[in-house]
Amino acid sequence: MKPLNGGICAVDGIRAWGARDGRNGLAIILAEEEGRAAAVYTRNRIIAAPLIVTRRHLESQKGKVKGIVVNSGNANACTGKRGIEDAERTCDFLAERLGCSGSEILVASTGIIGRPLQMDLITEQIERVLPLLRSESRASERVASVIMTTDTYPKEYAVETDQGLRVGGVAKGSGMIAPDMGTMLAFITTDAKLPPETMHECLKRSVDESFNMIVVDGDTSTNDMAVLISTGERECREETFQEALDTVSIELAKMIARDGEGATKLIEVTTTGAKTRSDAKRVTKTIITSPLVKTAVFGGDPNWGRIIAAAGRSKAEINPERITLQLSDSKKEAVIIENGRVEGATDEAASIMKSETVKIHIDLGIGRESATGWGCDLSYDYVRINAEYTT
Repeated sequence: MKPLNGGICAVDGIRAWGARDGRNGLAIILAEEEGRAAAVYTRNRIIAAPLIVTRRHLESQKGKVKGIVVNSGNANACTGKRGIEDAERTCDFLAERLGCSGSEILVASTGIIGRPLQMDLITEQIERVLPLLRSESRASERVASVIMTTDTYPKEYAVETDQGLRVGGVAKGSGMIAPDMGTMLAFITTDAKLPPETMHECLKRSVDESFNMIVVDGDTSTNDMAVLISTGERECREETFQEALDTVSIELAKMIARDGEGATKLIEVTTTGAKTRSDAKRVTKTIITSPLVKTAVFGGDPNWGRIIAAAGRSKAEINPERITLQLSDSKKEAVIIENGRVEGATDEAASIMKSETVKIHIDLGIGRESATGWGCDLSYDYVRINAEYTT
């Protein structure tokens, strides 16, 4: 498997482009021929209008799709009946110009909650973007750029397998990121020929190992959505596709974690030796969610007691006498605890905690299950960004 340039447009048969006016952006992603799609959504009980509409469209069309329209700057969440009508109007407006049914268009939004969409701007941006749709690499980067909110850089990635299968994606996300796809949008394309039901299962598995394993601030959005669109041009084995999809999803998830609001460092936490897979995930997520761990990493403070305390409150089965804790970066590692015995290595740990990527490995020593997750440090800028968000 090799990485490719081009993001979503690394897949033949996909066209895209986007426009931005100040804080408000809009992007369109189209399959030139009839596509198939699957999606997974937020676990927040308050669900934004575009997710309701997208789910309805996918169900009514049994996965058949022409494209997706995405706006940034306004979440179209908590907007009641009007919000759903505006999301439907957005789909219908694009569909009329493409000569397809409105239910063949999916819709996504991200931004400020509780404000109605500016439909005159939405329709004007659609008219502006349509003639510019293209299949070049820069079209994918354009989409990744215009869907950003508090992100500091566009996020895209693509791969090609040894058999020629391609998977590419773009994503946005920087704040309100929790292990339930917080304020995270991901759009992934492929040429894999698979039934929509199989696509959905593959996407769900991939999201569980990637976007659901990242944390910036512990909040979960009303608008999270990951969409997979296939042109269906290439026969493939499900296992081959799953591996490629996982690779793209994990790389995009890591970009989101690294770009957390105000973040200066990426934190990677791996838990091994757990009794169950769910225990491994609990420990990993608790550590990367802990404000005390995140602030220690920001300050370069080798206060490993915060890591152990977080693991201990995770509700996973733990034997303190079996725990091994190790910190590392790209150049060095420090064993802090080995089989429950404190080894020290404080100087090495302090140096590692100042690195741009801090890796935490905790082995529970009581089983064979493991899990990896990603997060970021918590800085002064996180407070500033979120204190000023709507102003």
